[in-house]
Amino acid sequence: MAESGTERKSWPPDQDRRGLECRQCGCKHFRVVYTRATWGGRILRRRECRHCGRRMTTWESGG
Repeated sequence: MAESGTERKSWPPDQDRRGLECRQCGCKHFRVVYTRATWGGRILRRRECRHCGRRMTTWESGG
């Protein structure tokens, strides 16, 4: 049987892709610098990479 060139990809991927990853260094370890509740039940968090110090903002909402 000939291969058609399309492959089925397994889901979930073999590599664990959950969680945040620093765009600068690839580290997955962060500390929360600042947390604030906002309108609509959302939560704003400022996180800092433990390796390189780059900061990012995340928004969380309750389901």
